[in-house]
Order: sequence, then C-alpha cells, then structure tokens
Amino acid sequence: MTFRRSPLALAVLALLIEEPMHPYRMQQLIRQRSKDQVVNVGHRASLYKTIDRLLAADLIGVEATTRDTARPERTVYAVTAAGTAAARAWMADMLAHPAAEFPDFPAAMSFLPLLTPAEAAEHLASRAGALATRLEEITTELAEYGPRLPRVALVESEYLHAVTTAELGWVTAIVRELRTGTLTWDIEELRAFAAQFGSTEK
Repeated sequence: MTFRRSPLALAVLALLIEEPMHPYRMQQLIRQRSKDQVVNVGHRASLYKTIDRLLAADLIGVEATTRDTARPERTVYAVTAAGTAAARAWMADMLAHPAAEFPDFPAAMSFLPLLTPAEAAEHLASRAGALATRLEEITTELAEYGPRLPRVALVESEYLHAVTTAELGWVTAIVRELRTGTLTWDIEELRAFAAQFGSTEK
C-alpha cells in the first residue's frame, strides 16, 4: 500500500531503527531530544494513529507485549526492513526537494489588506515579540548543549535559529514600514485596481 509520509512517521521509524520500543518511550525521547520543535507530538492520539498506519503498511511490526503490576499493558514495536528503506527514501526526498507547504503566516500576509495598516502593525509587532522570545530560547539551548553534544544532534536547532532570525528581521522591518507609512494601502484604491486589472472575464 502507498504510505503518506509525515514528520511524525519519520520520527517513529528513526527511533525504532535505534531499538524496539513502546509508544510512551517514543514520546519521551522525542521531547527529551527536543524533536518536538520540528515534530508535532502534542496529542498522544496522533502518535498512536501514526503507529497504526505504519503497522498496517508493514513498515513496523509488533515485537512484544509487556505488562507489570504498576503499568498497563504496553506494546513494543520494531522496524521492518521495508520501514528502514522507507525512512531512508523519505530522508533523501525531504532533504533534496523543498516541499510545497502552506503555512498560516504567508497565507495571512497575502490577505493583509483585510486589516488596516495600524492593525497589521500591532499584530505583527506581537509576532515579532514572540519570535524574539523563541530566538532567545533556541540560542540558550544551543549555548547549553552545543559544547556537550555532537553537532549533528543540534542541526535542526541551528536551522530553526537561522530561520527565526531571518523572520524576526523581516517582520521587524515590515512593522517599521507600516508605522512610518512606507508600506500602506487604501481598500478603495485596491478595489479599483482589482476591477481595472484583475478581471479576466470576457
């Protein structure tokens, strides 16, 4: 069957390539290693659904079921040969080819005239504040763990640092232009422009 890959599915396969484990251990390791910065494990149900899909596709298998008096029954999963091959193929494609992703922020920016310039500046200033906080967190993480861990364990944090730095600089510049009037718009002028140049009807 064709399996639709996801960052979470890749994370599960990568962990199981290390060693067989149960879902709770997977979730622990993803968070301990800060992979939750790039993989969404906020809802445990998502992890179990991903495991079920990988199991149905024969990319992982059940290795054992464990039970003790203190914990409920736990299923230990192991990667299959097909799962290892799939993970390597996904890695090659994800690294080599930028995906056509559709995040919220560029979509919102494309409809910026729904707000007034003052409203846009206010909201984007809030975003800049959140980005600055996030950048400080990533910088602290790199400073703390950089000297102690192999660099390859932190390359995603380096990437997030670079991307967050670039976005913060861009958003800050846009806020400045909105507040000085360098970037502005009038909704009636935009409607007139759309009516004059935007129609393709015959």
